This record gives sequence, structure tokens and C-alpha cells, in this order.
Amino acid sequence: MIVIVFGLPGSGKSYFATKLAKKLSSKYVSSDVVRNQLFVVKKYSQKEKKKVYLEMIREMKKAFQHKESIVLDATFYEKSIRNMFCEVAKEFGQSIIFIEVWANQKIIMERLKVKRQYSDADYSVYLHIKEVFELMKKEHLILQSTQENIDEMMGLAFKYIQKSHE
Repeated sequence: MIVIVFGLPGSGKSYFATKLAKKLSSKYVSSDVVRNQLFVVKKYSQKEKKKVYLEMIREMKKAFQHKESIVLDATFYEKSIRNMFCEVAKEFGQSIIFIEVWANQKIIMERLKVKRQYSDADYSVYLHIKEVFELMKKEHLILQSTQENIDEMMGLAFKYIQKSHE
């Protein structure tokens, strides 16, 4: 099983994705962690971004080969990147469960004031990605993150994942 958790910086997607991966006993791959492993000095260029996503695809393929479930965590804000992952999954006879996490702007602003372990995204990065974010039109689960609803989010995600396997 492949689950892609995506959304804007500060939405709570990484917090949710780590909890989800743990509950599913799945491998967890974060674009922020991959970026930190690949680059000492991060430039956030298109070339760098492509390298991060290609490494995430490599990890996804490895999970297929080991018959492991995987949760992938990144903004996935471009349709072409999401499609690239879908094409690779299709080659392996797999489909992807997409879960979008969002939060209201006030919560995001507060979250992005706090330094996070792997992410360098601040409010200006959020605003930029929000401006260029390409909405997903295909069916997917959309979860709203607040400061205290992780259990509700997990419940909705599990129902959606179960439904997608029927």
C-alpha cells in the first residue's frame, strides 16, 4: 500500500504522516528528511526538488520490492509530480491513496514560527507554495488539521484507506 500525504507547509501533514505510518506499520519517507540527507547546503532549486522526489520514488520502488507499505510525505504541490508517482506505482500494479492535509492560515502562521527539526519552510515559503499549488482533481481524502484533532484525522484516514481496499 502506498499513501501520499500532501499539503502546504505548516498544515500538519508531517505530524499526521508520521503517526499514520506508525499505526499502519509502514515505512515513512519525508521529503524534508530526504533533502537533508542529500544536501548539506539547500538551495530549493527545481533541480534539487527533482532529485528529492526521484529519491522518494526510489524508496517507493524499494518498498514494492520488499512488499512493504509506505507513507510518503511532501507538499506534492505540482500535478506533474503526483502523476509521476502514479505512473511508477502503475508499473508495479499498485495504486496510491492520496490524503491532503490543510489548516487555516492562522494556525499555519503560528506553526511556522516554531523551528522544526527537518523543515526550513517559513511563512514566506508557505505563501509562495500556496500561490503555485495545483489542486488535486482526482478523488482523495481531505483532512483539516487543528491543534487537537489528530485522533479524528486518524479515524477518517483509516476509514478512507479501508474503503479504498474494498
